[in-house]
Amino acid sequence: MYAVIKTGGKQYKVAPNDLLRVEKLDAAAGDAVVFDEVLVVGDGDEISLGAPNVDGASVAGEVVAQMRDRKIVVFKKKRRKNYRRTRGHRQHLTVVKITDILTGGAKPKAAKKTQEPKADKPAKAADAEPLFTAPDGEPDDLKKISGVGPALEKKLHGLGITQYAQIAAFTADDVARVDDALSFKGRIERDDWIGQAKALAADADD
Repeated sequence: MYAVIKTGGKQYKVAPNDLLRVEKLDAAAGDAVVFDEVLVVGDGDEISLGAPNVDGASVAGEVVAQMRDRKIVVFKKKRRKNYRRTRGHRQHLTVVKITDILTGGAKPKAAKKTQEPKADKPAKAADAEPLFTAPDGEPDDLKKISGVGPALEKKLHGLGITQYAQIAAFTADDVARVDDALSFKGRIERDDWIGQAKALAADADD
């Protein structure tokens, strides 16, 4: 059995269990959707043509995912006008799995929602295992380093970083590990934490 439906200004030939990419629908993954614009329904040699739609026919589906199509590049140019414009575009699409083709005014069956197991929450930086061994003694005031506030200082303590001397002695591998643990994306080098820590450590020794 198959049907031809219309959605998003386009027509699609579908059958049960087909995966279909259509223009974006206002629905989340797992939601049930119904296409009421059914132009043709075919079942073996029997074909029903709509005028324009087949009376009492609909197609039920389930949203699998929201996605974006491949990028296209639109280039515009006007001769002898020094005019050039390049624009990229990625169309929003919805992936739908066709579950049933209904005729005679039948309604789609209510989908049973299966409760998905809750994913484990990622460990917070403050709760993460220490990357370094905190030295003995009172911790330095890491908030004196530009860009470090009370919350970030607590996260650094959780990683075992408590003193200026530790930051001043960071190697490239140490910077990469802290960047990865705290999702800094180059912040340590950008704000020159190592240089600031060396200066603060020198002032503390004076």
